[in-house]
Amino acid sequence: MKWHLDLYGELSTICIGLQVGPDSGANDQWDDYLRRYVEWKRAATSSTFVENIYSNPDVVSDIYIWETSHGTDPRLLRLNGDTARIERSAVRAELQPLLAHLQRKASNLRAALRAWEADAPPTDVDPNAELEASLAHKLRSTAITGWQFDESIPAIVHPIVHHGQKSSGSQGPVDWFVIVLNRRTIEQRVFPGLAQRYFGAGQGLEYKLAVVSVGKTSRLLYSSDPGFGIADVSSSDSVMNIFGPPPESMEGSFWQSVKNKESLRGEEWHSFSGPVWFPVIHRTSEGALWMLFLQHRTAPLQASITRVWRGNLIVGGAVLLLLATSMFLLVIATQRVRAVAALQMDFVTSISHELRTPLAAMLSAGQNIADGFAPDMPRYGSIITNQSRQLIDLVDQILLFAAMKDGKKEYVIEPFEVEGILKTLQKTTLPILEQQGFTVEVDVPEDIPAALGDNKGVLRCMRNLLENAAKYGGDARWIGIRVEVNELTNWGKEVAISIADQGIGVDHHELEHIFDPFYRGARVLAAQIHGSGLGLAVAHQIMKAIGGKLAVKSQEGKGRVFTLHLRGSGKAQSTTRGKAAEAIASL
Repeated sequence: MKWHLDLYGELSTICIGLQVGPDSGANDQWDDYLRRYVEWKRAATSSTFVENIYSNPDVVSDIYIWETSHGTDPRLLRLNGDTARIERSAVRAELQPLLAHLQRKASNLRAALRAWEADAPPTDVDPNAELEASLAHKLRSTAITGWQFDESIPAIVHPIVHHGQKSSGSQGPVDWFVIVLNRRTIEQRVFPGLAQRYFGAGQGLEYKLAVVSVGKTSRLLYSSDPGFGIADVSSSDSVMNIFGPPPESMEGSFWQSVKNKESLRGEEWHSFSGPVWFPVIHRTSEGALWMLFLQHRTAPLQASITRVWRGNLIVGGAVLLLLATSMFLLVIATQRVRAVAALQMDFVTSISHELRTPLAAMLSAGQNIADGFAPDMPRYGSIITNQSRQLIDLVDQILLFAAMKDGKKEYVIEPFEVEGILKTLQKTTLPILEQQGFTVEVDVPEDIPAALGDNKGVLRCMRNLLENAAKYGGDARWIGIRVEVNELTNWGKEVAISIADQGIGVDHHELEHIFDPFYRGARVLAAQIHGSGLGLAVAHQIMKAIGGKLAVKSQEGKGRVFTLHLRGSGKAQSTTRGKAAEAIASL
């Protein structure tokens, strides 16, 4: 709006300088207007006059008096501000359409004040706009507001009552002031100056500006940026009809709509007309309109709004997705906590049974000895010793599991003899299994290479697997131990130690959880087989810590095979296969 008002001030200051009175010049001579023009032009070059803040004499190209009151022989007089003389002038070609139009409107002052109306009446007249047009006519057809504008030249005109026919008043023919504006000055000085004044930001313009004469053949009057013009204005952020439409048009009701706070469609908020201007002369229905187009330099405002909206949508979607993911993870974590809590309760129950059984046996043996009912002292001593060893192993296993979970357990990886572990088991664990009625068959090569790992860790794994096989071996009461030496592409030589049983086996759905701490299958719980649920988990963690692997194979109803895979070195000379090898191979 400020840009528009300053442009109005730049172009209309000459109208103030000529001082056409309310009588439309009936009491003034041509020399009076010449004197005022010369004084205005001289004052416009001085910066001491505040009232002449918009005065720019270069904006005015020529001032003519078009004497149409002479009837069929009108004269064109030019006011020469440099020589202070009034000169007879020939009619220039670009002025001929305007002068002919003014001559047709010169019959009387009332008709002259309505020269801005088109020669031919509009074919379609809106009855509802009749009152509005009437009010607009009263506003525009007074002597004070008699200045009218022609966009095509451009020029400002005003009817003048002929100074020689004062008696005829407003009923006689009139003459015309025709002020021709300098298009080059407007395009090269006024428009750039106003653009920098209101749209400048730092060293440049924040917006791209273009002033386009829009009509049947559009023409670019000014552009702040090369390339921004007629082809780019469709994506502008804001569009202004600089001189405004005729008041009887639909667009002329825009400001009344704003005043009444009527809602505007989304595409109308950035398109409007200048609120203050002289009536624009519409000599033809195809007259060009001066339009101001604005576009933000970074991007069109609508695109920026769309980008921000999309950004907010993406951020909102991401937040919602994050919340949904958090809720999902919270539900999963809650379920896992409940599952772990249930497993811990099962563990406490199982440990209680595991502790109660040897303690009950030890208590019974000790009570018999104390009461003198133990004639076979070595047998009772063996019972106490075995049950004590079982308790110690259980406590050691719990402590080992806790140390592994805390990362405090360290292992020494070095070559060791597998035969040494087997001999240790034959002295400790295997006799106990045989006493419990198990048949333990060992299938070992004649020459076993050394394996890489921790000797004590592997021994603990094998003890856990043997105890597990004894617990879940079923009625077959058979356990097989088999050692193999394999050549692998990525590992080289491998020593595989397998421990098999012929018990109830494991359902294939439970295999993925068999090494989880505290986990015990549904069939095991149904059979009320006691256990801590830590033996396989500890063995699995030990093998991972020493660089080996623990694998399992099982068929329901045929038993299970657990295999320790260790890196090996050296060569295996020969192997012997027995019943254990055949049973393991069948799985």
